[in-house]
Amino acid sequence: MLFCFAFFSVKTLKAQREPDKVFMNNIKTVMLTQYGNQLSYPVIRLNSSDMLQLDFDDSDADIKSYYYNIELRNADWSAVQMSYFDYAKGYTNQRITTYRSAAQVLTRYTHYQLSFPNRDIMPIKAGNYVLKVFLNGDTSKLAFTKRFVVYQPLISVAAQVQQPFNQQLFRSHQKIQLAVNSGTLNVSYPQQQIKVVILQNYRWDNCIQNIKPTIIRGNAYEYNAETDCLFPAMREWRWLDLTSFRLLSDRVRRQQNTNTAYDLYVIPDVSRNTQRYVYYKDYNGAYAAVNNENVNPYWHADYATVHFTYVPPDNMPYPKNNLYIIGQITNYGKDEEAKLQWNEEKRQYETTLFLKQGYYDYIYGLGEPSANNIKFLTTETEGNIWETENQYTILVYYRELGGRYDQLLSVSSINSMQNRPGQF
Repeated sequence: MLFCFAFFSVKTLKAQREPDKVFMNNIKTVMLTQYGNQLSYPVIRLNSSDMLQLDFDDSDADIKSYYYNIELRNADWSAVQMSYFDYAKGYTNQRITTYRSAAQVLTRYTHYQLSFPNRDIMPIKAGNYVLKVFLNGDTSKLAFTKRFVVYQPLISVAAQVQQPFNQQLFRSHQKIQLAVNSGTLNVSYPQQQIKVVILQNYRWDNCIQNIKPTIIRGNAYEYNAETDCLFPAMREWRWLDLTSFRLLSDRVRRQQNTNTAYDLYVIPDVSRNTQRYVYYKDYNGAYAAVNNENVNPYWHADYATVHFTYVPPDNMPYPKNNLYIIGQITNYGKDEEAKLQWNEEKRQYETTLFLKQGYYDYIYGLGEPSANNIKFLTTETEGNIWETENQYTILVYYRELGGRYDQLLSVSSINSMQNRPGQF
C-alpha cells in the first residue's frame, strides 16, 4: 500500500512539474490543437462552442481503455487547492471511445482521437489546464499529459513587436511593448494580482513571466522597461518534409528500407549563426500531419526511423553544454531522444527519432548538462536575426483578493511581421 502511494505521488509530481509529458514508451505523436487546425495552440474561450482535438498513436497496435480528465492549474502551472467540481462539470474520468487501427502501413499502431469540451467533461473556470490521459481508469497509470488554456475575455491588451534600442541587441532581439487594461475588475495591487506571460511560437521553455508594470495609470498598466519582454529573434526554423517515404524530399540524403520498416537519413545539419538570413514560410516549430500517398494522415500515415546528424564548427564538440533538437518533433526538447550523442569517431552529434509521416519544423539548442528545467540557447547553433518572423502569444492572469487560483482573462496574439515597413 505504501509502495502504491509512493508510485502515485511520484507520477503526480512529475505531471505537475511538466505539464507536457509522455510517460509510456508506446505513446507516439501526441497532438492537442484547436479543432480542425493542426497548427494552432490549444486555447478555447469559456462558455463558447470552441473545441479542442486530441490525437495520439499507440504503437502496441491493440485496443486499450484510455481515460482522460482535466486539472486546473495556476499561472505558474502549480496545483490549485480546489475540488474538481469547483472548476469542471460532468464526470471525473471519461473513456476515449474513438479509435481506429492503422491501415495500408508497415508500422502497426492504433490511433485514438478525442474532441472536447463535451457533455461528459467541461471546464467552468478560466485558467490553465492539464489534460491527463491514463489507462483503465487508474489515474496512477499516466500515459501522457498535455496543457491547454481556457480564457474569459475581461482584460484588454495592446501590444506590438519592436526593435530594441539597445545597440547590443538591436540586430538580434525582438521586444514586445505591452499595455494591459483591467477594465472594471477590482485590482488593488496590480503588481501582485495581474500576471503576464509571453510565449514565442507557443514555447513555454523560453517564456517571459514575472514581469512588473513600469507605468500604472488607474486601471491601465504598461510593461515597457528596456530589459523586459526581450526575446532572441533566432531565424526561420529548419524543416523536414516527410510527407512521403517513397518520393524523398531534398532534405533526406538516403534511405534503407525493408519489408517491415523505413530508415531515413537526413542531410547533416550545421550551425547557421554565420549564414546569411533568408526568409521563408515556416510552421514556427510545429508538426503537421500530412501525407501524399494515402487518404487520412492520422491512421493511413506510416512511421520511419529518422537519423539526424549535426556537424559542429571545426568538428569540435561544444565544451559546456549538451545539444538538443527542439520543436514539436521532440516535445520541445523534453523527449529523451531530443539530446544528441557525440560520435567521437565521426566527429559529429547524432540522434534517432521515430517519426510519423508529416511536415516537421525544428531547431538545435544548447542546454545545461544536468538541469530539470532546461532553457535552451540557440545563439551558437542558429543565430539571431531581428527580421525573423515569430508569433507571440500574450496571456494575462488575474487573481482576486483572497482568491484560490489565477483566472486567465486575456489571450492575444501578435506577429513580428505586423506593422513592419514593407510588409503586408
